[in-house]
Amino acid sequence: MGFGRQATRCYPRAPSSAGGEERTLTEKPPERLGTWSSLRAVAGSWRLLSVSLLSFSSGLPLGLVWIAIPTWMARAGVDIKVIGLFTLAQAPWSFKLLWSPSMDRYPPPFLGRKRGWILICQILLFALGLGLAGVSDHPEAVWVIGAFALAIAVASASHDIAYDGYAVEVLRKEEHGMATGARAAFYRAAMLVSGGVAITLAAEISWASVNLLLAVLFLPFMVVTWFAPEPESLPDAPRTLRDAVFGSLVDLLARHRALEILAFVMLYKLGDNLTQALTRPFLVQVGFGDFDVGVATATIGQASFVGGAVVGALLTNRLGLGRALWVFGFLQLFSNLGFAAVAQVGVHRPLMYGALGFESGSSGLGTGAFGVLLLRLTQKRFSASQYALLSSIFTLPRILAGPIAGVLADTMGWRDFFILTVVFGVPGMVMLARFVPWSVREPVFTVDSVPRGVPLTRGQLIFRSVAGALVAWVAAVLTVGLLGGLRTLRAGQGFDLVAPIREVLLPTSLLGWTTTVGVGVFALLAGLATGALLVARRASSDDTEG
Repeated sequence: MGFGRQATRCYPRAPSSAGGEERTLTEKPPERLGTWSSLRAVAGSWRLLSVSLLSFSSGLPLGLVWIAIPTWMARAGVDIKVIGLFTLAQAPWSFKLLWSPSMDRYPPPFLGRKRGWILICQILLFALGLGLAGVSDHPEAVWVIGAFALAIAVASASHDIAYDGYAVEVLRKEEHGMATGARAAFYRAAMLVSGGVAITLAAEISWASVNLLLAVLFLPFMVVTWFAPEPESLPDAPRTLRDAVFGSLVDLLARHRALEILAFVMLYKLGDNLTQALTRPFLVQVGFGDFDVGVATATIGQASFVGGAVVGALLTNRLGLGRALWVFGFLQLFSNLGFAAVAQVGVHRPLMYGALGFESGSSGLGTGAFGVLLLRLTQKRFSASQYALLSSIFTLPRILAGPIAGVLADTMGWRDFFILTVVFGVPGMVMLARFVPWSVREPVFTVDSVPRGVPLTRGQLIFRSVAGALVAWVAAVLTVGLLGGLRTLRAGQGFDLVAPIREVLLPTSLLGWTTTVGVGVFALLAGLATGALLVARRASSDDTEG
């Protein structure tokens, strides 16, 4: 794989499986704009503005399902165990990669490949919002409200798939930084409106009125979707669902340094994930009051993160993607030390506010650059499926961070725990060095031109794919058992590895069934990835003979 600002030597062009898209060493870096020039470009380009505005409709349902509805149910006196089940409505965002290939394969007969899907999802979200408003005066119908929450989550996750795919297809390379910053700002603003603002309004009017207002908010974004521009050019769409599923994996894994890139996607923000999993409990245990914790996390933290994401995305266009990943990676790596200082000093309000603002801002900077990377990694032919896969890999450490962070903090103490999070951030930087050295300003992601190794027969390919799935299933079951054991150990009940594994194998609750399905999905994806990697690296005799 080669990199460079303007390569002095040229490698042969390597056509990818993405409908003829080519990535070569002779690509010019995107035009670098200043911060104010970038902001003017967003306001002056309908393409950039439409992508930015549609991020608001993407974030609205998340705040409703994750924040507003659980709070609403708690105030209505619903049992906390039932409210806990409402968290299962978050599952569609985790599993959206399962149906993302269908959005690449089956475009609607109107508004192009992705805008048609976006409009369909917005209409569904509007209708479901009206339905939720209709039952809002009957909070005792908790299961009906739960069904609406789940349906909204499915429609929202589908909207995210189509919207992310549209952003990949329509944006020019030099617009990635500007668009990523604007998307982050509008998305967080939407979550604030449908979360905190909705809860505040409900105390003054009613949940029925609030849910009606949130539903009506989708109407202007339907207009944006209708008039949003189509991509200037696109490769051919996948011709079969098999091509959309398997072809997108093969294309991704055929990249030079593909495994290092995927490892980087997973590890880049691992230290951040561990820190942010316990920020609120840490502040409480140190001795800060509810007011300080609320101001720090909900105001300073959110504002710093959004500001960091916007600035990081804009600076990525100026510094270059490679340099931005390095600079912001080191910033977010060492920003956790501010919390170590708070743990050492104790209750000190200015120090705590400064530490949290710096950590959140650094995390936002890294997120801004990382968002640009995801857009660059995704091929336009598989825009929905590849972006959904990469974003799912990115969120995996965040899901696993909580139990691990809790045990480490309990064992080591807060100060040493936050120092250790710096060490957990090092593997991500090591992976970054493997495919983007510091000297590279703009990385170019090439596709290997020819498969390596002895071709496999179809039987060998299936056998190794199944073996990969089985290994992944065993690893996932053991991981669930380990995390469950860490929870019981932290609760002072001893390390119990058997009970969580038994719940996966023989589920007795809705949460247990969800975990079992999640483990199965992970194993299935691992099997597909194993097969795709073998095809990308070695091909199969059936392919070579055909």
